Amino acid sequence: MEKDTSNWKSLLKSRLAIKPPVESDPRQFSSLPDITSDLNAPSIATTLTAALFILAMGIAPVFWAALSDYLQVRRFLLLCSMLIFAAASIGSAFVNNIWALIVLRCVQSLGASCGQSVGAGVFIGPLLGPIIGGFLIMSEWTWRATFWFCFAFALFNFLALFFFFRETFRIDEKFDVKLPTVSNTKEEPQDTSSVQASSYTQAKKQINPFTPVLLLRYSFISLASFISAIAFGCMFAVETIIPDLYETKYGFNSWQTGLSYLGAGIGNVLGSILNGYLSDRLLLRARRLRGGASVVEDRLTANLWPCVFFIIPFGLLLFGWSVQRGLSYWAAIVGFGIQNFGMNQVMTATSAYIVDAMPGNGASASATGNFLRMVFACILTIVANPMVQSLGAGWTCVLLTGLTYISAVALVILKRKGAVMRAKSGFGDQSS
Repeated sequence: MEKDTSNWKSLLKSRLAIKPPVESDPRQFSSLPDITSDLNAPSIATTLTAALFILAMGIAPVFWAALSDYLQVRRFLLLCSMLIFAAASIGSAFVNNIWALIVLRCVQSLGASCGQSVGAGVFIGPLLGPIIGGFLIMSEWTWRATFWFCFAFALFNFLALFFFFRETFRIDEKFDVKLPTVSNTKEEPQDTSSVQASSYTQAKKQINPFTPVLLLRYSFISLASFISAIAFGCMFAVETIIPDLYETKYGFNSWQTGLSYLGAGIGNVLGSILNGYLSDRLLLRARRLRGGASVVEDRLTANLWPCVFFIIPFGLLLFGWSVQRGLSYWAAIVGFGIQNFGMNQVMTATSAYIVDAMPGNGASASATGNFLRMVFACILTIVANPMVQSLGAGWTCVLLTGLTYISAVALVILKRKGAVMRAKSGFGDQSS
């Protein structure tokens, strides 16, 4: 007998959601200088191994989401993605050419990205990836050890998914409770099972991999995605410039650089804990003050305002000017951690808003936000190092702070006008 997956225990759902996204970690960042040296590659080509990985991470989930909605499965796609990731990882471990590595990294991203839309909730990988990568580089296999780890971890995930992961795709028409309608005319009572069968019997959705991209035509989706993309892209920009800056300014080697990312991990964890504590309470408080009426914009809780107007800008400026002025590396590490503390809260809230604002299109909505995040992250990753070389770390972070304040204005607009935008697009709140 099939069970409604929305009724699964929270602990079970969180374990299942975390497994696939772990593959999306940026564990390669701390090894970029070693790859440049070992493969005699130009620095821009080495940067492309990370930037195009990120870009593919934004494009591929669009197709995974379309396949999931069309086939009405998740488990099978996650298993396939693990095999793709494993094959690309083992190929990357043996490669001796930077351009071949770039291609394999794109294929690896294809396998890693399934959990972005089908699983959602990506946060473990970015926290642990650079730290693990930094320690793996200390082995005799140097940067290639990171890909051997990816290969082994992909096989572990495949076996874990195969033996312990149940299908989580929820068919709303099958499990949603339909209330009986009252009519003045006397009719023969319908058999409940026939009503359920008839409601469930429907044609499968047509597959359209461009559906998530087309959702950006809705202003409330594009605004929410833009806010999330700026926060995420600025984080990746800083993450990209850290290895070279720490090597030249502080004399860090690869494992020390990887260990320095622990500050970002702590910031993410603390941001996740605080957001989890505050978001539901603030959401329920807003609905209580409104007399119980539900509005999707309640997802944009009050803790976001200090994040976009103060916490993220302060973290960026503290990082950039600490490095440029040659202050203690602890100031830079704390600054990046503060930035991630705010970024995590913004991403979590906007991601929840996007899904709630598009009921019945969860996978496609998640892929939409993810697509724009990764596009911005790719662009900022490519331009970050040239900006530092031209302007310095301090002024680079000033420009990133300017982008953050633009996203803050977008957040104000979305909070105040989001309900009107949704109503005009046909996604208004249901009257309670």
